[in-house]
Amino acid sequence: WDNADFSRGVGTTFYQEFSTLNTAKPPFVRDVEAKVRRYLRSSYSAAWTLKITWEKAPVYAAWTDTRKTITYQAILTTDGFRSYILMLYQDGGMQWDYTRLTSTNVLIGYT
Repeated sequence: WDNADFSRGVGTTFYQEFSTLNTAKPPFVRDVEAKVRRYLRSSYSAAWTLKITWEKAPVYAAWTDTRKTITYQAILTTDGFRSYILMLYQDGGMQWDYTRLTSTNVLIGYT
């Protein structure tokens, strides 16, 4: 685990909400539904989806180095009964230098 540090004005965070209950679904939401169906082998129809993007996020503490940044997303989605999260990272995975962390037991994702 490590923290992003936006205190130096490098990078940004933004979000987009998709409320799709009884409305036409945009291609992004249809793609999320397809991923949930494929990875979990279950039927799924999203009622609500939230996409959060951290773009060019520098590692904490940004005052040491703002050159190594990453872009990643968390996508939360629910059908009202089941909820899922997709964690997506830029091509090449995590770009922060994990060898500089105090802990060397580093994983991308959650358990």
